[in-house]
This record gives sequence, C-alpha cells and structure tokens, in this order.
Amino acid sequence: MFMNSQASTHIPLAERMRPIRIEDFVGQDELLGKGRILDKLIRQKKIPSLLLWGPPGSGKTTLARILAQNMAADFVFFSAVLAGVKEVREIVAKANKRKDAEHVHTILFVDEIHRFNKAQQDAFLPHVESGLLTLIGATTENPSFQVIAPLLSRCRVLVLQSLSQENLKIILERALVDKKNGLGSRKLLIDAKAMAHICSLADGDARIALNILEVAADLAEPAGEDKDGLSVITVHAAEEASQRRRLRYDAAGEEHYNQISALHKSLRDSDPDGALYWLSRMLAAGEDPLYIARRLIRFASEDVGIADPQAISIAVACRNAYHMLGSPEGELALVEAAVYLATAPKSNALYKAYSEVRRDIEKTGSLPVPLHIRNAPTRLMRNLDYGKGYRYAHDDTEGLVDQEHLPEELCGKKYYHPTNRGYEGLVKERLTKWHQILKARKNKSQQ
Repeated sequence: MFMNSQASTHIPLAERMRPIRIEDFVGQDELLGKGRILDKLIRQKKIPSLLLWGPPGSGKTTLARILAQNMAADFVFFSAVLAGVKEVREIVAKANKRKDAEHVHTILFVDEIHRFNKAQQDAFLPHVESGLLTLIGATTENPSFQVIAPLLSRCRVLVLQSLSQENLKIILERALVDKKNGLGSRKLLIDAKAMAHICSLADGDARIALNILEVAADLAEPAGEDKDGLSVITVHAAEEASQRRRLRYDAAGEEHYNQISALHKSLRDSDPDGALYWLSRMLAAGEDPLYIARRLIRFASEDVGIADPQAISIAVACRNAYHMLGSPEGELALVEAAVYLATAPKSNALYKAYSEVRRDIEKTGSLPVPLHIRNAPTRLMRNLDYGKGYRYAHDDTEGLVDQEHLPEELCGKKYYHPTNRGYEGLVKERLTKWHQILKARKNKSQQ
C-alpha cells in the first residue's frame, strides 16, 4: 500500500526517500526506542488516536503511514488546508462501508490539524469517540492551543523533536547511495564540509535537507578525469542550493511564545548576550519588530520598575526610533533597549503591588472612598461631610500628613514594598524616613 515509486524527475527526492518500514525511520528514539511508547504500540498492533506534535520535517506523516501499514488499516490522508466538513462526511460514509463489508478499520490522518476550525473538528469527533475512525493528527502547533478539548482528551499527544545533525547526515547518506529511489545512480560524492553545511541549513528538517541535496546534486562539479565520472557536491553548491538559512518560527504559534519567553527571561536574569541572541533570532525569522518593542516596554515596567525609572523612557524612545527608521536601521534601537534593560537594576515591586491591589479589589468590590478625601464642590456634599477633616500636605513644613487614603476595610494595608536595588533603594530610604517622622509625631501627640 505504501510502496515507494521508482526514482523519477517529477517526484521530489524527499518524497521518494520517505521510509516505508519502521526499521528505516531515522530519529525520534524517545518514541521508537525499545520499550518506548510507539515501539510497544507497534508490537501490540494496537494504535489509539494520536496527535503527533513536532516541527516540520521531523517525520510526522511518515510515522502515521508506517503505523497504518502496521495495522493493515485503510489509510486516508486528509489535509486540513484543502478539505472541509463535506469531505469528512464522505470519509465517514466510506469507513462505515469498509467496516461492514470488509471488516477493515480506517485510520484518518489529518495533516496540519491545527488549521481545522471548531466546526470541522466537531464533525469527526463522534466518529473518533465511537471507534469508527482512528485519528492521527499532525501539527506544528501546540495542540492545547489549537485542538478542541473533547478531541484533545481522546487523543494521545506524542511530541516529536527536531532531527539532530547526525540524523540528517544518515538520511542524506542514504539518499546518495540509494539507486532505486535516491541519487545513487548519479555517482555523487559529497564534501564533508558540504554535508555539515546542508545539515546546518536544514535546521532539523529532513525535507529541507533532502531538497537542498537534490538541487546541490545538479550543481555538483566533476571530480576529475581519473575519478571514473564521479561528481562532487561542494560547499559552494550547497550554498547555491539554499540561498538562505530557514529558521523555524511561527509568529502566532509555539516558537513565537518560546522565543519571546527566552528573550524576557534573558533580560530578567541580566544576561545581555542571551537577550541579544533571542532578539536577533526573532528578527531574523520575521517577527514584527514593533511587537518586540512593545514587549520591551512591558518589561521595563514589570521587571525594572523604579529600580531604574529611565528604563521605560529608553524602551519607549527605542520603539519610536524603530517606528521612524524601520528595518534594518531601526533594529539597532531595539538592540540598544534590550542591552539597557538587561543591564539595568531589577525590581518587580511595582508588578507585585499592582497584582495584590487587583486581588483585593476583586475580593472586596466597590469600597467607598473615605469621606475626608472626597471632593466637595457643592453645599450638599459638604453637608454630607465630604472632605471633612482633610489635611493639605503643602501646609505642613515637611509636606507630610498622617491620614488614611484607603477604604476603611483596608486601613493600614501596604502594597508597595520597594527593594534596595538601584534608584528604588533611594525610594525605600525616603519612605522609611517619612514613616519614622510620622510615627514620632504620633508618639509625641499621645504623650
């Protein structure tokens, strides 16, 4: 059912070299190693509904086909990009017929299942629940974000990893010697540096690696008259075959959140080198620079705060600089902001204070403003004691008054607890001094 075709000019090398036996599959040892989950399932010939989550070119589709072959099931390939609810109904009808007439089970492989909307996922949910269909979904996105909860709960999520450079090397070497499906009939050699270069360019994606190799083979140079017609794939050929490294990134998906998290944590840990790396990775992969700028501004408030009051001004100024200059010139402004924030003193005292205030507000509701600090523009308000007893701070020689500003239920509550870091250390000293002055006055008035 899954026989590879003869090597041909119109079928891509990556498709021709797709393994049809589990023994030929390269990588994913955490799933396929002896005693691991897929090894056990294959031996038991019992495959539950699965969601294969992993980066492009890691083997999701190949694994699904091998699993279906192992089950001797009818394998139906379904693209979430090209098909819809109508096609799901047709598949269900055929699956029922094959089950009744031939006792053949149907495995439905849904490529890019994260592109299904809720209605489409709902359409085949009851048939997965009934056991009519075994679903194997492939996705590059975190299923917990993209797959509806009822469907997710009925599937086992298996995480595939990017292929290592050693994995990619094995795959490429097989393609070079395989005369039936690969390039073995073309008498090709590959320079060790070219091999390493292709593996690096592929960024863990077997499909990209094989695509580059296929083009590079056409650019191979004769090895010499005494080399029996051999051709050599050089580093230059590999570079020509892939003009630019393709970095794995999805501005709305898992890698987006992973990398912005890495940037944020590098800044928080005062590591300018890590911050520069992740900032540059995101820019190189096509992230919106203004999105990064907004996150830097947020960081200035959340993790630097009053420890360096200039941080938010720097972040905003760098955002505005990028907005004026655009790429690539404006990107250096983002670099400046990132390095400044990474090397600034850190405090999350503002963030913690704000979070605690919000929790109290949610818990206590709309507490009334104390009468003495209410505005009293009308006679009625004054008659109701609005503003009564209010003390004007500027009338005090030191600009300090001892009066409560929180609702009665929260009287005496302290939210802001400054650290000793940077400018916030001066703020802490100031607040401590003021507290001591007011406390001394209170003690004196009570004597």
